[in-house]
Amino acid sequence: MLNYIKDVLANMPEGWLSTTTHRLDIYNEKLAKIEFTEALEGLYHQGITDTATLNALPTAYDYIRLGHPLSCVLEWALAKMKNQRPESIISFSSQVTPILAVLRTNLLKNKSSRIIYTDKLPSSFDIEIIRIVYGYKFEVEQVKDINDISKFEGSTILISDHNTLNSPLPQEIDFGIYTYQHLGSVLVINNLKNQEYISDIQHVRRRETIAMTPSNCLSVLEALTSKSSLTSDAINISIAKTKVIEAIKKITNSNSKAVVGSSGLSIQYAIMMGLIHDAVENHPGKEIKFVVPPNCYGGTNDQARRVAACIENVEIVDLPVDGGNDMVEGIHIVLDKIAKEDAIPYIIAEIPTNPRVEVPDLIKLKDALSKERKTESGRLAVDPVFILDQTFCPNVHFLGEGAILSTVRTISYASGSKFPSGGLCTAGYCIGNSLTHDLMDKIELHLSLCDNEATALQYDILAKQMPSMIQRIGDAYVNTRSFVNYIHETLPNAKINFVSEALASQGFTPSVFSLDLPTKGNTPEEKESYKRALNHKLIKLMITEIPDESKYCVSYGQLKGCYWTIPATSTQGTTKEGDKDYIARVALSANMDLELHKKVFLDFVESI
Repeated sequence: MLNYIKDVLANMPEGWLSTTTHRLDIYNEKLAKIEFTEALEGLYHQGITDTATLNALPTAYDYIRLGHPLSCVLEWALAKMKNQRPESIISFSSQVTPILAVLRTNLLKNKSSRIIYTDKLPSSFDIEIIRIVYGYKFEVEQVKDINDISKFEGSTILISDHNTLNSPLPQEIDFGIYTYQHLGSVLVINNLKNQEYISDIQHVRRRETIAMTPSNCLSVLEALTSKSSLTSDAINISIAKTKVIEAIKKITNSNSKAVVGSSGLSIQYAIMMGLIHDAVENHPGKEIKFVVPPNCYGGTNDQARRVAACIENVEIVDLPVDGGNDMVEGIHIVLDKIAKEDAIPYIIAEIPTNPRVEVPDLIKLKDALSKERKTESGRLAVDPVFILDQTFCPNVHFLGEGAILSTVRTISYASGSKFPSGGLCTAGYCIGNSLTHDLMDKIELHLSLCDNEATALQYDILAKQMPSMIQRIGDAYVNTRSFVNYIHETLPNAKINFVSEALASQGFTPSVFSLDLPTKGNTPEEKESYKRALNHKLIKLMITEIPDESKYCVSYGQLKGCYWTIPATSTQGTTKEGDKDYIARVALSANMDLELHKKVFLDFVESI
C-alpha cells in the first residue's frame, strides 16, 4: 500500500497541491470524502496511478479547508494501516481543535470526557479558559503507559505523538489524537460505538478550523512512504509574517494589532470566542447577543449558532439586511431591544452583503452603532462591537483615523482565499480600530489557543500576493462592470444585484454580482422551478463552452477565470431553507477572456 501511495504522489495532478476551489459539477455532498476514497480504493486494487485517472477522481469536498485529495489519501492510508474505515480518520491543521471537537459533542450529549496524555498536551491548550469560556467539562490525566489506564464512564481522549500511530489503541480509548509537530494532527475514532461522532467532528473541521493543508499532508505522506522523519519547513515564517501584518495594516489603514488564521472561519471563531471571553471578564453574568443576518454566508451563520448552542448565556438574534430589508433600520431595532435587556451586543455583518451585493447608508450605520442607549433601569447600556466581514471589498477603509467606523468599536476580517491570496491558500485575517486593542488581544489569545494560526506556507503566499491585491481588485471590477452592463443590454428583464456607479466611486468595487434570471410559469412553484433549472443551464453552458476559464465552484477574488455558483446549494448550505438564495452568483477576475464570456452568454439568451 505504501508503494502504491508513493506512485500516487509521484503522478498526482498539480491541482492537488495548489487548488483551493473544487468543482461542484462532479461533487456529491452526501458522499463527501467517501466517493473519493472508494474510487481510490478501486484504483489501488488495479494498481492504477496515472495522472489523468487521478485527476478524474470525484471531488472529495467542495472546498479545500474542509478536505481535499491529499487529506483523503492520507486518511485512507492511515485507515489501511490501522485497519479502520477511512471515515474514522480525520486530519486537522490544528492540534487543539480535534480535542475541542470531541468535548463539544460530549457537552451536547451531557457525557463525561477524560483527556489522557503520556508526554505533554499541546502547548496552547489552556485548561482553565476552555472550561470557563467554552464551557467544556473534562478531566485531565497524565499516564506512563496507555495500556494501564482505568475504566471511565464517558469518552477517553488520548493525546500522543504521531510516532506512536502504529501502536494499537486499547478498547478503553475512544479517540486517539496524534500530533505532527508544526503540521497539525490526525484524529482516530476508535471502537464501533463511537462512529456516531464522525459527522459532528467533521462539522467542527468544516466550521471552526481546517483540514491539514495539502502541503503538510504531502510532507506526512512522504515521511510515511519513505519511513523517514518529518522534514522541517524551509520558509522563514517570521519574515513572511512581518510582511503580511504590514500589508494588512497598509491595506486597512489601521495601526491596530492584526492576526492571521488558517481560514476566514478560523478567524471568525477566534473573534467570537475572544469577545465572549471579554464579556465574561468585564460583564460577568450578562447575556451575550450575537446579531447575525440569517441569509449571510452559511459558514458565518452556522458557526454563530453552533457557538450559541454550547454556551448558556449566548443567543443569536436575526438581522435581515438585504433583499428589501434595511440593515440600519434593523440594527436600530435589535440594539434598542438588547439595551433594554442590559445584554452585550455583538453584530456580525458583511459589507457589501452576500449574495445581493448591497451597501447600507454608512453615515446612518455609524449613527445607529454610535447611539447611546439605556437599559430598562435607566443605566447606560453596553455599546456594540461591529464585526465586519469585508471579504467582498477588503480595500475599503472603515477603520483608520477619520474613517467612517473609526469611532465605533469595529473589527474587520476577510477570507484570505479570496482577494488577499488570489485563491492560492485559505488563510484569513482580522484587524481592529483604535478602540479595540483589548479585544484584539483576546482574539489573538483564542486563535492561538485553538492552534488556528496561519501556516508558514500560508504566510508566505499572502506575503507574495497581498502587495498586488488592490490592483487586482480594481482590474477585476472593470471586467465585472463590463459584463454586468452587457447582461443589462442582452437580457434586460433579468435582475442583477451589483453595486451602483456611485458606490463604486466611493471605493466599493467588488468583482462579484448575483443574477436573478427571468422566469415563467402559471404558479409561484412553476416559476421557481423554471428559474432554478435555468440557473443550472447557464452554468453548464459556461463551464462546457469555456472549460479553461469558467468553473462551477465556490469562491471569488481568483487570479484568473470566472467562477459560477448558486448560493442556496453551496455557500448557504446550512442556512434555513426560507432564507436561501436560488440565484446565480458570478465572480470575475482581471485575467479572463471577457469577450468570449459575453459571446457564450448571448448564446444562452438566444436559447431561452
